[in-house]
Amino acid sequence: MILSLFLTFFKIGLFTFGGGYAMIAHIKETVVDEKHWTDDEELSEIIAVAESTPGPIAINLATYVGYKKAGVLGSAAATAGVVIPAFIIMFIISLFLDAVMDNKIVSYAFEGIKCAVAFLILNAGTKMLKSMKKTPFAITLFILSLLLLLILDFLSVSFSSLIFIVCGGILGICYFVLTKARKGDKR
Repeated sequence: MILSLFLTFFKIGLFTFGGGYAMIAHIKETVVDEKHWTDDEELSEIIAVAESTPGPIAINLATYVGYKKAGVLGSAAATAGVVIPAFIIMFIISLFLDAVMDNKIVSYAFEGIKCAVAFLILNAGTKMLKSMKKTPFAITLFILSLLLLLILDFLSVSFSSLIFIVCGGILGICYFVLTKARKGDKR
């Protein structure tokens, strides 16, 4: 299992470009659809936690899945697997970056990669939206967050996404407490 975790996340790290958010779709495909190590609902919860904890989201996801499947050694193997390809690729790129960036073909290739990464992130977001429970609270929070994000972007206001995450978490806790209080549940 340890080797399987390492190789699976090594492959994800090696063949997924665009960073953490772009990797979410590929991680979902692999750990939910192919390997059945988790399900859509749990992955959505893991993503929420991984996004709100320090460090890159892909590494946090790999660490959690590895721990779930094989404990501490599994988390270490999955984390190493997802990190090593990026480290090697960035090291090689850094050796030739100055010489390569002046090349027009490379410059256009990076523009194309940016477009593809934007699509991958949008794809991951729509898949998460589809798998999300469509409660009135969740839909309202999603719409308000989207509108606020668009307004802030339109007005060129610099705003940390961390504030969105913290506010969403606080609102979720408040909603949970109020819902349980109305039902008389003292959990």
